[in-house]
Order: sequence, then structure tokens, then C-alpha cells
Amino acid sequence: MLWSLLAVTVVSAAVLYVLYHWLIPTAVQSSGWLALLWHDVIHERLLDIMTGTSRPQRMLKAVQKNATKGDPQSVISAIDYYCRHKEWAMNVGDDKGLILDSVLMEVNPSTVLELGTYCGYSTVRIARLMSPGSKLITVEFNPAFAEVARQIIAYAGLQDKVTLVEGSSGDLIPKMKERFGIKYFDFVFLDHWKDSYAPDTKLLEDCGLLKKGTVLLADNVICPGAPEYLKYVRNSPRYESRYYKSNLEYTKAEDGLEKSVFLG
Repeated sequence: MLWSLLAVTVVSAAVLYVLYHWLIPTAVQSSGWLALLWHDVIHERLLDIMTGTSRPQRMLKAVQKNATKGDPQSVISAIDYYCRHKEWAMNVGDDKGLILDSVLMEVNPSTVLELGTYCGYSTVRIARLMSPGSKLITVEFNPAFAEVARQIIAYAGLQDKVTLVEGSSGDLIPKMKERFGIKYFDFVFLDHWKDSYAPDTKLLEDCGLLKKGTVLLADNVICPGAPEYLKYVRNSPRYESRYYKSNLEYTKAEDGLEKSVFLG
């Protein structure tokens, strides 16, 4: 009886090991929805329970341990390494991050709006490429995310370039001109709730915050997906749009960025 129980335990452990270290990683690498289910629902909650910390807190600890204070690129590299080898997170990531870098350098914006700060990865990625005197306003709804993002942005030495605002994008967009003295934005990075992409873009139009030539870059338009947004910018005569095919952050599943130029 004891030997039978021991055998079952060993076999069960072996099966779990294979599932956790081979089958699950292989499956989630190629399927965007499996990746989101595993990483954002199952794995994250298990680690939260086991460590008593949140994913943003664990990312912050990785930055403080492995990055050089005041060096934005080392902060980006530390997060990318952590998310590829330790724990996945829904940053724009290294692959799509290169597309973001390229578009941003092409635009060379003086004023930038980021919708969805999360832990500050893309904020650091954007701010490090902006010219002196330029302004980046980033909006985050979740106060716990915002608290970690402020620390990561400061660790990168970019706090003087970045204004992080907590609250709903729908509430804050109409207040941008009065509150921050913004006439319009040269560049807008959308990376918050995907069903908010389209209404927030229309709100930016209505509030006169887009000028002719303003570039909007939207992340995760394939996975999880932003179908209403794509339908709007691809069919509206007010935009010229282009899709940049890439991968869901830190996986091989397809995702991409949509670049839309506001034509006025």
C-alpha cells in the first residue's frame, strides 16, 4: 500500500513537472489566448499567494536588484529579462518595443500622451527618447500600478520628463488643456483597456487634442484585440493607418501595433 502511494506520488509529480516546464510553456508560446489565461490568470495568482506580493512589486524588485539607477536602458533590459525568464507581464515588450522606438524617433514629439502606464515600462521606453523640454503625460487608472510605476520611472532618472496622472482616461482627457496647458499631442500611445481605444480616440478628437500629423500608436490590437478601434481608424477618412505585425510580448503568438496618422 505504501509503495503504491509512493509510486502514484512520484508519477503525479513527474506529470506536473512535465506540464509546468514543457507542455504549458510550449503551448502558451504559440497561442495568445492561452498565454493570457496562463500568465495573467493562473500563474500570476499562484505567485501572488506564494510570495505575498503583486507582479508589479516583483518587477520593481527585479529593477532595483539588476538595473543601474539613472540608466533607462538598464531598467528596460532588467524588466525584459525578468519577463522573459522569470514571470511574464503585459508590457509592450522588447520586440514591439523596437517598433515603438522607431515610430517615436520618426515623430520626434514635443508632447506625448500615454494611456495605460501599468508599471512604467513603456513610459521609460518613450521618455528616454524624448528631447529635453518635451512633455510626457501618462495616465493610469490603478493606484497600485501607479505607485510602482512612479518608483520605476524615478529609478530610471526620468521623473522630470514624466507626469503620471491617476484616474480614468475618459475623465482626464477633457481636462488636459486646462490642467496641463496642453494645446495638442504630437504622439499618443494607447495601451490601456482595449475597449476604451475607440471612445478615447474620439474624445481626443472632440477635445481638440489631435492636430494634423498627430500619430496614434495602439498596442495589442490583435491579442487581446481592439476590433472596434481598428474598424474606426481603418475606415475613417480622418486617419491613415498601417499595421505593424509582431508578437505578443515575450511569446511567439501574433500581435501587433496599429499606427494611425490624424489627417485633420
